[in-house]
Amino acid sequence: MNVKTSAKVKTQVKTLGDAASGAIEKYFHKSVAHEAEVIKDKDAEELHQMRVGLRRLRSAVTGFAPVLDLPKEASEGKIGKVGRILGTLRDLDVMLESLQNRYYPNLPAEEQEVLDKALLNLLKQRHRALKGVRAILEHKSYESLKQSIEDWLEKPKFQAIEHLPIAEVLPDLLLPQVSEFFLHPAWLLGTEYEDGKVKVADDLNAEAVEEKLAAEGTILHDLRKQAKRVRYLMNLFGDFYSETYEVYVEDVKAIQECLGDIQDSEVLGEFLTEFVDRDLKKELPKLAGLLAENRYAAWQKWQILQRRYLSSEIRQGFRSALIHPVVEDAAREDSSQ
Repeated sequence: MNVKTSAKVKTQVKTLGDAASGAIEKYFHKSVAHEAEVIKDKDAEELHQMRVGLRRLRSAVTGFAPVLDLPKEASEGKIGKVGRILGTLRDLDVMLESLQNRYYPNLPAEEQEVLDKALLNLLKQRHRALKGVRAILEHKSYESLKQSIEDWLEKPKFQAIEHLPIAEVLPDLLLPQVSEFFLHPAWLLGTEYEDGKVKVADDLNAEAVEEKLAAEGTILHDLRKQAKRVRYLMNLFGDFYSETYEVYVEDVKAIQECLGDIQDSEVLGEFLTEFVDRDLKKELPKLAGLLAENRYAAWQKWQILQRRYLSSEIRQGFRSALIHPVVEDAAREDSSQ
């Protein structure tokens, strides 16, 4: 984005308090807009959109925490509780869709028969999860959460730093989460030290990857969650940065998605293993093989991003993008005129 042509950014130069209330209002309305359709349960996309809205609302509350003075009923924890209940249902929808559309058509008849029974089991779990979603959305605690946010939006309350220009504090809001992301131990999974440098192992076959994921896969899942937090936080401030910033947002999204593919495959495998109560490779050999193939493909995508983000130049470029908002340059240009 060229500063001289970034009129959109210039008009959006605002205070920290303005940015915080704007983000909370946007994602709160996005969340509740889908509420009625989620209860009806006619379209799984409605559930997905409400869950995304709640995640982004939670990210806004977390990201702007230093400036916000929210009531207890509107805390990050309260929002997260509702999101987790919706997430249980959404995760079952993802599993059902994946098994039915991605795997089922590629299985022999005998494995399809076993999968038919597993799908029935998932549908029963989904029915229970839907009851939980309807219960929380009709519960007084959720009504209290909504009302407290609506009341706050009518008369927002902030900490003393609310009047600081957003350009001055954006790096302070973003860098702590990004630093936690960079320092995560999962970046070193499948690496070795060679000549004083970290080197990504490029000679791991599918079997070795399976062993590594079985032993240490949970830290990849944890990095995925941190990537999600960073992505949603960065999405709040896209209007205040250049295209370079958006490149890093897309990188974080790619990391989240490829690690999500690994996690989703592992969750499916665990569910099926528990369901058949036997070695999955013996009971459903074709399906087990397909799951392993997809995990290995996702691992290879992860290694490309892993190499990229183990580069000190890439990390420094990322940090540099965060500490140079375009609005800061635009504000200086305006003042000079």
